[in-house]
Amino acid sequence: MTGLLILPDWLIISARQQPKRGWGVRIEADRIREVGPAKTLLEKYPLDEILWAEQQVLSPGFVNTHTHLYGILAHGIPLTKAPDGFWPFLKDFWWPLVEDRIDLPMLQAAVEWQCQQMLQSGVTSFYDCLEAPGSLPGCLEAEAQVVTRHGLRAILSFEATERVSQENGQLGLEENCGFVRDHRWGSLIQGMICYHTTFTCSANFILQAFEQAKNLGSLVHAHCSEGTYEPGQALKNFGLRPVQYYDRLGVLSPGMLASQCVQLDPSEIALLAEKNVRVAHMPLSNCEVGGGIAPVPQLIQAGVTLGLGSDSYIDNFFEVMRGAFLIHKAAGLDPRLMPASQVYFLATEGGARTLNLEKVGRIEAGWKADLQLIAADFPTPEGEWNLYDQLILYRNPEHVRMVMVDGRILLKDGQMGTDYDPQARLSIHAQAERLWRSAR
Repeated sequence: MTGLLILPDWLIISARQQPKRGWGVRIEADRIREVGPAKTLLEKYPLDEILWAEQQVLSPGFVNTHTHLYGILAHGIPLTKAPDGFWPFLKDFWWPLVEDRIDLPMLQAAVEWQCQQMLQSGVTSFYDCLEAPGSLPGCLEAEAQVVTRHGLRAILSFEATERVSQENGQLGLEENCGFVRDHRWGSLIQGMICYHTTFTCSANFILQAFEQAKNLGSLVHAHCSEGTYEPGQALKNFGLRPVQYYDRLGVLSPGMLASQCVQLDPSEIALLAEKNVRVAHMPLSNCEVGGGIAPVPQLIQAGVTLGLGSDSYIDNFFEVMRGAFLIHKAAGLDPRLMPASQVYFLATEGGARTLNLEKVGRIEAGWKADLQLIAADFPTPEGEWNLYDQLILYRNPEHVRMVMVDGRILLKDGQMGTDYDPQARLSIHAQAERLWRSAR
């Protein structure tokens, strides 16, 4: 069988290794079949198609471990009064003016736009958490229709919550269970069990979600300590901080994906590491809601599996990496924190591990062909010693030249393929205005 040779100037196997100059890959179907020096590949496979990528970096695709694709609809919404804290952000703005008003036309327009943005930003895999209690049932399949057309690797879930009613909470769990059954692990689109937080879900509801996930072989996602509100409520209601409360419930495990994890104390960091809980870090949206700065260097030092997410606040994934690269240096008063190679690992292989995606996030024989080519026309010379810094500090979506998912090229020469909606901007504008009118 003939394959495809991709021959760049630079190849990133894993961000835990130095980049390779003059190396390339051989792709067959959905897999990377061989990695090695370009000269060797050309001699060994003379009949293969060749994609020459001079002055470009071949990198694993980015893995966005936490999105709210519908959230783009809220960007720029007219407000008479800005929220003055995390709880008012939820109670007075996000829940009544955004989440509770999302319907299927709004959702599908948002997913269409966001899929295009992610592809242009080098994202090949993502996890989305849908919070729209009025869109049940059928909202995850509506999302999946759009994502399938774009060809991205995705995990989709509905954030079940009892804040509206117990009945609505059960509808949310049923939505997740049905989607997980219909989209099994290993396929391009998968499901995940998901609930909101300790302050919108009862203990029985949380235990029910974990039991369902155990029966279905799924991870369980929850937001955790995004701001000071949840730890305060947990101490008040349970006498324990949120991670300690989860430990008492017996649900802390490798099967839990906790997003945000901003306001943690040292005992909680130790528990997350001990129980092998997965964590998704959103450096930029934590700033937006005034939640604080997550103790990411401490989580990494403790050995917690961790990836990066956009939270659909700023979906330029290079900006997300820059946030992680810079914010923790300032918070820790130490420029050595979060070196570029560490951040790049979190954006690729670390994110894949966080989402339990098998054979994703690394360019190695036998792994999934989820790749991107990034222009390497940096303002200063690049080398093994500075390539990760150059990519994080000096690249943006306009520098992404090619994106491949599962062996299929979805973006080439910086241009989208035929599977996108050219009217996406008009659609998202129309649906955002519908949402904004209903919120007035």
